[in-house]
Amino acid sequence: MAYQADLAELEARVDQLQREVEGIEVENSIYDSYLERHAESMEDHNGQTARQRKLRMRNLPQTISIEQKLEVANHELEEMGKEGETEKAKSEKLIDTLRAFSEHADLRIAELKKDAYEFKRDIVVGAENARTGKTMAEKVVRYMEDRLRARDAQIEKLRLKNTTLRNQIAKAEAQLRQKEEMGDVLHYIDFHQLQIENKQYLQRIEERNAELLRLKMTTGRTFQSLNSNKKRLADVMDERERTSRELRNQNDTLDKLRIENDTVSGEIVSEKRSRKRMSQAQADTGAAPQILDYINQKKMFYELQEQLRNWERKMEIMRMATKSAKQQVRRTRAATAASSNPGYMNMSR
Repeated sequence: MAYQADLAELEARVDQLQREVEGIEVENSIYDSYLERHAESMEDHNGQTARQRKLRMRNLPQTISIEQKLEVANHELEEMGKEGETEKAKSEKLIDTLRAFSEHADLRIAELKKDAYEFKRDIVVGAENARTGKTMAEKVVRYMEDRLRARDAQIEKLRLKNTTLRNQIAKAEAQLRQKEEMGDVLHYIDFHQLQIENKQYLQRIEERNAELLRLKMTTGRTFQSLNSNKKRLADVMDERERTSRELRNQNDTLDKLRIENDTVSGEIVSEKRSRKRMSQAQADTGAAPQILDYINQKKMFYELQEQLRNWERKMEIMRMATKSAKQQVRRTRAATAASSNPGYMNMSR
């Protein structure tokens, strides 16, 4: 039991000594830092000999008082506070820089998404030919030229803005130099006034950016509506061309049928005249026609009647087709006029 009590006492003593050693190490690190900061003021003079330096070191006190320790601790605390403020300022500056880069990256990503959407809308979908399914080269070239002109305008705008900012910076620096030369110190009120003006300028910049974004969105919707109307107009023109071709074909067919109808009518009239002459000749001769001739003539008569009915049906079909084609042409013209002039439908109504 006594051995265990001694062992526990030794362990407690070892723990206490370790804590004291750690405290001394912390204290020594503070002294080292203090000495490094004041090394220039505490270093030996060049004219001293080695013996003088030894005597000086021997005469130095081996311990320091509580007041001296407190002074060293306060000085190190102040230095650490200054270092903390410096590191905090550096961190805030780094955070502002990273935030600016992040905002710039977000704006760039938004612009790229908008450009990709406009390219898909105007080129991939809008520039596709409805009949061939291929992208029209002239629209692609026109789109690229418009984008290049927009980029040039933006570059010129940024260049002018950069020039304006440089002039403002030069003006501010000249005013600052003038104040320094005149001995005028920037007071807190002046600094506060500059902060207020800076906030006002930032607010104006945000309002202008919001207005610019709104105008860009409005322009995008306008271009989208314009492309949609152009596509509908192209579809109507294609439909009109197709209807015109069908109408020309039907007119050609109708002309052919009329010619054939005239030919058949002439043949019918000629056949009637021939029959009349044959009947007259038979009446003059008083001879009865042969049975076989009568049967052949009757057969020919029925065939001619059947052909006549067929041609009449064809004429009726062609008249109906012509009427339908004319109605289609009128509808196409009305749709074309409505697409080119939006107020046409209201006037017609």
